[in-house]
Amino acid sequence: MAFKEPEFSLVNRVGNIEIRNYPPMIIAEVSVAGTMEAASSNGFRMIADFIFGNNISLSGKSEKIDMTVPVVIFKNGDNWSFHFVMPSKYSLESLPKPNNPAIKIKKVSDRRCAVLRFSGSVNEEKFISKAEELMSWITAENLEMIGVPELARYNPPWTLPFLRRNEVMIEIE
Repeated sequence: MAFKEPEFSLVNRVGNIEIRNYPPMIIAEVSVAGTMEAASSNGFRMIADFIFGNNISLSGKSEKIDMTVPVVIFKNGDNWSFHFVMPSKYSLESLPKPNNPAIKIKKVSDRRCAVLRFSGSVNEEKFISKAEELMSWITAENLEMIGVPELARYNPPWTLPFLRRNEVMIEIE
C-alpha cells in the first residue's frame, strides 16, 4: 500500500539526518490523554473515523478522504497531540468538516525541520531516545529549535518492525 506523503524540499543530508523545507499544509489533529501508546491508538481511531466518512462535505454529504502518511504524535502539555496531514487537493474551505468536535482542522505554515529517520517498533522510551539524539545533533550544528519533537510513523502496525519507517522531526529556525 502506497499512501501520499507531504512534499518537501531537501536542504541537506548528514547520515540519517535531513534538513527539509515543508510547504504549508492542512492537518486534522486531536488531543488525547494517556500513555503514548494509548494516545496513538485512540487518536488514530478518531481521525480515521473522520477520514472514512464521519464528516460533512460542502455538498452536505459525508465524504471519504484519502489516507496519507505519516501519522504524527507529540507531547502537548499533559496530553498527546495526534494528527494526519490532509491531501493537498483540499483547502480549509473545501475539506469536509469533522462531526467529532474533538478533531481540530488546522493550517500549518511552511516550516523547516530537522528529521532523524530510523526503523523498528517505537515506544515512548525509544521516541525520547531518538528525540534526544536529534536535539544533540541540532545543538552541535548551532541550529535553533523552535518546535517540539514529533514522531512520524509511515507504516501500518502489521508491518514487520525492521521494515518500518519512522522519523523524529523538530522544527528549526
